Amino acid sequence: MQTPAPPYYAVIFTSQRTAVDDGYGDTAERMVALAAQQPGYLGVQSARGADGLGITVSYWRSLEDIAAWRKHAEHTDARNDGRARWYSHYETRITKVERAYAWDAASGQAPAEASRPD
Repeated sequence: MQTPAPPYYAVIFTSQRTAVDDGYGDTAERMVALAAQQPGYLGVQSARGADGLGITVSYWRSLEDIAAWRKHAEHTDARNDGRARWYSHYETRITKVERAYAWDAASGQAPAEASRPD
């Protein structure tokens, strides 16, 4: 996934799953698809370990876009289901990305548009 040049915002959602599935996978897929349709959405990355600990980072153009997504009715319903069934704990952090850079093994070089000195 490639994000635009900074600045932009990242919403970091760290969660601990319960053993209950009960539609979690379908809802998670629906939330990713729905978020992608929202104004200001830039992308998402997600990983979950065998122990149930997961981290999802979504990227957004503005704080207003993030606030609108949080208020979306289906997202609100999914959040409520998460609290009731799917998560034993979660934490959300919002941060402004001011610098970003990458390295690619195939080329051995950082992409020119993302290269910044440390």
